[in-house]
Amino acid sequence: MNGPARYRRRRALTAACVLALLGSVLLTLLAAGCARREPPSGGPPDLTPPTLVSSAPDSGSSGVATSARLALTFSETMEPRSTQAAVQLAPPVPIRSFRWMRRTLVLGLDRPLDADRVYTLIVGGSARDRHGNTMVSGATILFSTGAQFPAGRIAGEVDAKGFEPAGTFLWTYDASRTHVPDSTGRDFDALGLVDEHGRFHVDGLPVPGHYRLWAFADLDLNRSFDPDRDVLAAIDTVIDLAADRPVAGPIHLRLVNPRAPGTIRGTVTDSLADSTGAVRVLAVNERDTTLVGLVEPGKDGAFELSLKPGAWTVRVFLDENKDREWDPRSEPASEPVRIELLPADVTKDVKLVLRRRGG
Repeated sequence: MNGPARYRRRRALTAACVLALLGSVLLTLLAAGCARREPPSGGPPDLTPPTLVSSAPDSGSSGVATSARLALTFSETMEPRSTQAAVQLAPPVPIRSFRWMRRTLVLGLDRPLDADRVYTLIVGGSARDRHGNTMVSGATILFSTGAQFPAGRIAGEVDAKGFEPAGTFLWTYDASRTHVPDSTGRDFDALGLVDEHGRFHVDGLPVPGHYRLWAFADLDLNRSFDPDRDVLAAIDTVIDLAADRPVAGPIHLRLVNPRAPGTIRGTVTDSLADSTGAVRVLAVNERDTTLVGLVEPGKDGAFELSLKPGAWTVRVFLDENKDREWDPRSEPASEPVRIELLPADVTKDVKLVLRRRGG
């Protein structure tokens, strides 16, 4: 090959290499530009609870077709299994299928809805987003397949002791039904749900009517009443609604978790000032003496005990050998104080004086 031809080929190769390099640099710059528009990785974790932002049909709708499409749209992407398990329809209609369209869950029912009936679509508080955050209080959507949505409403607030009230169900029954509810039967006439502020409302009640409420706090989030964990309480008052008084409330409900510990607070006066031992407050359950509470008071003498509900004997003693047990034969103590501790209750201003016998 002669010199000019060799030179032209070398120049062509060089030009091709330059173009390829420029193309590579351009692609790199474009990729970097795109990367800069993405949110930075390693940001703060998502701790925001998901919410229900819309539904089909809307809550309070009437004239809903018996073949209507039921759908729920959430504020963010949900974890499918827990969310699907948390969705129920009352009166019960089996849900045959679940279909996700991004943040929207579409329900396929096993049969058409009944005509002229009020339904409650329930999303329990156990529904989680993809980051594991559960809904604070769940959600309910009420709609009617009848021509009108019933005007009756019961509204109020819950004062809960020993548990968080958000997500507590208010089952509403016609007062003529006196049975104990079945948590899995969904046989209530209407349903309310307590929100994160402790407020609730039960809508869609026919008027005139007479109603009773049952409160169900599903504390273990398994959608079934567990007597060892959950709270189920009947509200004694019969609530009357009339055509000229279709709304009742606000009604104040006080609910107590019977297994919630109580608290004893008080002060210790140490008349011994003996630095060789440890001053301790001892509480012994009267029914089961193996249940004990033991705490050291602070420098100001203040103490606090969290204990199972029941009757307790409380005293302060000087633990001279520091074995965390009171020896009544040799170790000085205060006079005993008997306290009947109620669930989630607080007994204050218990005063204990540590002195030697005869002191």
